[in-house]
Amino acid sequence: MTMPNLRAIDAAPDNDEGTPVSVKIRERLKEAQRRFHANDNIAEFIEPGELEKLLDEVQSKMAGVLSSLVIDTESDHNTQDTARRVAKMYLHEIFKGRYHQAPAVTEFPNAERLNELMIVGPITVRSACSHHLCPIMGKVWIGVMPNEHSNLIGLSKYARLIDWIMSRPQIQEEAVTQVADLLQSRMQPDGLAVVMEADHFCMQWRGVKDMDSKMINSVMRGSFLKDPNLRREFLALVNQRKG
Repeated sequence: MTMPNLRAIDAAPDNDEGTPVSVKIRERLKEAQRRFHANDNIAEFIEPGELEKLLDEVQSKMAGVLSSLVIDTESDHNTQDTARRVAKMYLHEIFKGRYHQAPAVTEFPNAERLNELMIVGPITVRSACSHHLCPIMGKVWIGVMPNEHSNLIGLSKYARLIDWIMSRPQIQEEAVTQVADLLQSRMQPDGLAVVMEADHFCMQWRGVKDMDSKMINSVMRGSFLKDPNLRREFLALVNQRKG
């Protein structure tokens, strides 16, 4: 009986070309014991070039979904490229907050030691319900009580950071908490408030099809939580803008 060439086996390259890129990314996440829920960012576990491979994989799987829906994508000119379009939309647009790093944000010191209420909003937000992947469309208001040690960020950067959070499958209750956590870590203010009001197409487009219901929720941190007068001032000013 011919014995195997152990040296040849040892020298053979570790060939995993047949492994889907989604499996490789998932294995890295599990090895690092990192969560990868729908509203988590996993960009640091995606290696250069893998996003394009993931795009191809999602396109292939989406083509299978269309086929299972009995849609003739071969002769229907409207859906021939739908699988590719949907894959690009998920990875680079509506779910980009999962697969791309946070946008660059310039922070600058509070040189004038500002310590008065700042309100930013309304900022238009777009997301997708993680239950049905139906659109969530709404607005966010941010209240900030800076201190002399706070970092300040440019007005447009609030919108960029919030869009990065919202561009993931979300539920609204968790989304506002993620926004608050991100801004708190960036700015370190004495107080932070986030209010979000949104329409949920999982109610308007399906299910009960109630076109009038909205969801409003808030997160209060620091002085906004401790000082009822400050909280009332912030909410009153937000309500004025909403009216």
